[in-house]
Formats: sequence, C-alpha cells, structure tokens
Amino acid sequence: MTQPVRITPDPSFVRELQASGGDSLKKCYQCATCSVACPLSPPVNPFPRKEMIWAQWGLKDKLMNDIDVWLCHNCGTCSDMCPRGARPGDTLAAIRNMTYRKLAKPSIIGEWMSSSKGLPKLMAIPAVLYGLIWLFRMGFSMPEGDIVYGKLFPGDYTIDPIFGLVALFVFFTFFKAVRTMWNSFKDVPLIFNVGDTNEKPTILQALMDVIREEIVTHAKWNECGKDNTERFKGHWALLFAFVALAIVTGIVAFGHWGSYVPGFHWLHAIGNTPMPQWSPVKILANVGAVLMLYGLTMLTRRRINADPQTSTSSFYDWYLLGVIWAVGLTGFASELLRLSGVRGLAYPMYYLHLISVFMLIAYLPWSKLGHLVYRTTALVYARVCGRVPLKRDQEKIFEI
Repeated sequence: MTQPVRITPDPSFVRELQASGGDSLKKCYQCATCSVACPLSPPVNPFPRKEMIWAQWGLKDKLMNDIDVWLCHNCGTCSDMCPRGARPGDTLAAIRNMTYRKLAKPSIIGEWMSSSKGLPKLMAIPAVLYGLIWLFRMGFSMPEGDIVYGKLFPGDYTIDPIFGLVALFVFFTFFKAVRTMWNSFKDVPLIFNVGDTNEKPTILQALMDVIREEIVTHAKWNECGKDNTERFKGHWALLFAFVALAIVTGIVAFGHWGSYVPGFHWLHAIGNTPMPQWSPVKILANVGAVLMLYGLTMLTRRRINADPQTSTSSFYDWYLLGVIWAVGLTGFASELLRLSGVRGLAYPMYYLHLISVFMLIAYLPWSKLGHLVYRTTALVYARVCGRVPLKRDQEKIFEI
C-alpha cells in the first residue's frame, strides 16, 4: 500500500518568492500550457508546471534543489501563452534569484541585495575602504601635476592587494556555493533520456559542451519560439565586454608584476599605465567598454519596454544593471576627464569607479551575474546525468 506523503508548506517562503518577482504564481490553475509551449522543457517530468504547484504549496526545499529551474532560459514563451497571466517564467526567475542569494555565505549580503534598503550598506563598504586610503594618503586633497590615478591609489599598495584578496574571497565563496549546489542535485531523482544509447559525458566533456553550445553562442535562445534578438545582442555584447576587459586587466597585471622579476624589467612597458590611446591594449580596453555600454543599452531598453502583463522586474534585477552601468559610465568618464585634464573631477570620478568595480566583483556570488557559475554548474550536471532538453532526445522518445 502506498504510504501518504506529508507536505509541510512554508508560507514565509511563498511571500518571499512573490516579493522576488513571482507575485502572480497564485493565478496558476495547472492547465499545463506552459510545459507544452516551452521548447526547452524535457518531455519526461517537464517544467514549469510542477514548479508552479510547488511554489503555490510553499515547498521550499524541492524548489531550492530543483535542477529544472536552471534549464529554463526565461525566454518568456510560457508567460505569453499562459491563459491566466500567471507568468511562470517570472516565477522560475524569482526562484533562481532567491537561490543566488541563499547559496553563498554570508547570506546577509544576498539579503541586502534583494531590497533598495540594503544598497547603502553595500556601497558603504568600498566607499569607506577607498575613502580611508584617500584620507591617509592625501587628506582628501588631489595630487599635483599630470593626472595619474596611481598617484592617489597606487596599484602596488592599494588596488592590486585589495582586489587580489577580493578575488580569493569570491573564488572560495563560489567554490563552497557550487559544492552545496552540486550535492543538492544528488538528492533529486533525475530522469535519463529514454533511448539515448550514447555514452554519458564526463564532467569535463559536459563543461566544454556547455561553454561551446550555450554560453558562447547562447544557442538555446534560438530554440525558443520567441524573438530574443534584443536580449541576445545585449547578453552577447556584455559577455565579450567582460572577456575583453579581463584580458586587459591580466596583461596590465602581468606586465607590472612581471617587471619585478630579475631580467624581465622590459615588461614594465606593458603594464605601465596610463597607456597611450594607440596602444593595442588600450584599444582593446576601449572596445570592451563600448561593447559594455551597447549591451547595457539593449538590456535596459528591453526591461523598460517589457509588457507588464507577461514580465516584471524586481529591484534585484535592476541592481545588477545599475552596478554595471556605474562601472561603464564612471570608467569612461574617468578616461575622458583624465584626457581633458579636469583634475578636480577626474580623481573623484575614479574613486566612484573603484566603488562600483568593487561592488560588481566582491558581491558577484550573490548577484544575478553569478548565474554564469550557477547555471553552468546545473547545465553540466544535467548533461552528465542525461537530463538535457534537446530536440534530438525528444524525437527519440516519441519514436519509442
């Protein structure tokens, strides 16, 4: 005889989920239109229908450990087709947002990021840090002569050590969060693709496939039955903007610190800043900055013009866009003010730039940008375990 299953709803979780963007989930009446309409949903135990009922019941543990919320690429097709306006896409996005904030520790940072009330606290940490450096070095005055930001914030003593420690902090935070996430999936029964006789990939093979087929190309969006052109261009531009700027940062750091090695003093020319505008590294930096602003413009316009009946945006969604906008605009402004010789504005602008860059990097494991790590982890696990919603797998199932 089948034993009854005891369900323990968490009403506070439902309220938090509604506040995070899933405010319309109560409208769902389980017609399954969303699962039928979604081209990415696996034919076996599909999403997002089951996630909608779990959310209504307040089944926090099932949703927080559900790999299927990461297979959704939030194209919005399910929300467009929903006859009740329940916006399943927003609910799954809200679940992911909550997972971002709770996976990484300390979770208080995620709580600050979920509301505008926490923004001053997030800004205060780098503002006080770099403000003290400015105070101790110059007493809030500005260096004389040519505008060189290293005079106020020397790389050897302020920029590199701080961001080096921040990078280590972010790495270990991600490591612990990903380990927690991976272990949580092991408790969830995954369904292997019926009829798939191919050998299951190793973790490394799955990772390379995810990077090639999904991260770099964003090919999954092309499988959705909806025009994702604007979103594709915005994400693609931001992705390669970050890649370009990371390369520039790596070259400068290598040249600067490598020049301290005996016999490699010539590397100082590579890492010496500010660089002339015709330097290939400087050109790459400016190309990355332009790509960043272009991508931000596309994504911001998309959110502003979104139909409120099928899509909503929370503060958590706008937080990341706002921080990246701050990084791009203060970075451009710092360069233009330096070239223009406006010393009274250049140094304060660079101070704001450091604050915004710190907020982007140090809080990465709790922000939506962390999905680059968390979604990749889930997609790799899904491939290793066979739960990959590919059309070829669906065709095999229907042939059986």
